[in-house]
Amino acid sequence: MKISHIEHLGIAVKSIDEVLPYFENVLGLKCYKQEVVEDQKVKTAFIMVGQTKLELLEPTSEDSTVAKFIENNGGKGGMHHLAFAIEDGVANALAECDEKGIRLIDKAPRNGADGKHIAFLHPKSTAAVLTELCED
Repeated sequence: MKISHIEHLGIAVKSIDEVLPYFENVLGLKCYKQEVVEDQKVKTAFIMVGQTKLELLEPTSEDSTVAKFIENNGGKGGMHHLAFAIEDGVANALAECDEKGIRLIDKAPRNGADGKHIAFLHPKSTAAVLTELCED
């Protein structure tokens, strides 16, 4: 697997509208895109910081994995996942991880936010960090 860079850092939040002023008005960063990813039951907001994106994740359903993460985190949001850009394809990276005994959440790439094909690796196999692989 060839990783080119950190694609984004995912941050779980209860409300994008409540936290976006911190990033925009205090830190001087700007949100360049918001979208809803229906199958993941989240609303996302993207912010560029240099070459890396921050992805704010707001649950759109109480049964979403992000809502459960927030609930399990004492009702607070926080760092949710680390995403790497993969140059040689997410499917290839998944196969390599599987061969090396890494627990896969996704067995095949799927559509994610920002028009990317993505897949997740389970934190029990990845130093307790939920890891997302993204097409570069």
